[in-house]
Amino acid sequence: MHFVLMGVSGSGKTTVAEYISQQLEFPFAEADLLHPTANIKKMEAGTPLTDEDRWPWLQELAAWIAAHEALGESTVMACSSLRRSYRDMLRKGAPDVLFLHMHGPSEVIWERIDAREDHFMPSTLLKSQLATLEPLGVDEKGREFDVRLDLKTLQEQVLKYVRGRLRTQERVESEGTPQGPVE
Repeated sequence: MHFVLMGVSGSGKTTVAEYISQQLEFPFAEADLLHPTANIKKMEAGTPLTDEDRWPWLQELAAWIAAHEALGESTVMACSSLRRSYRDMLRKGAPDVLFLHMHGPSEVIWERIDAREDHFMPSTLLKSQLATLEPLGVDEKGREFDVRLDLKTLQEQVLKYVRGRLRTQERVESEGTPQGPVE
């Protein structure tokens, strides 16, 4: 099972994803670090990426998921995954990719992104990301989490959800039938 913590820049997806990865000892990928140099330069200059910029990057991320799936490993990834079509591309990497949307009011996100240091994503691009963001569809596996919570509470809520999904998967694999609702 693969868990992608998604959301706009400054939503806390990387901080929470790293925590989940450490607690469960799952391989972790920070999608921002896998952007090609040309994409990073565009973002540093305040230019929003186009879908054409994103597709090769998303394909690389899906390949990373697929490589771990082939090894039988669960993973954690921090990736904006703003549009359904981007999430669909990541789902090509494995059958069980869940999206955990770190979501909150834009004012909270603005404050966080303005306070960050040493990140190539300028706060000026947040408006573009918010306009691009498509919430999870009712048919998409995953859940939304409120980033207004204090960090520790948010991390523990996400960890509890992930552990619950893993337990459900283990039951299905051992019994052959699902138990309870699938989110």
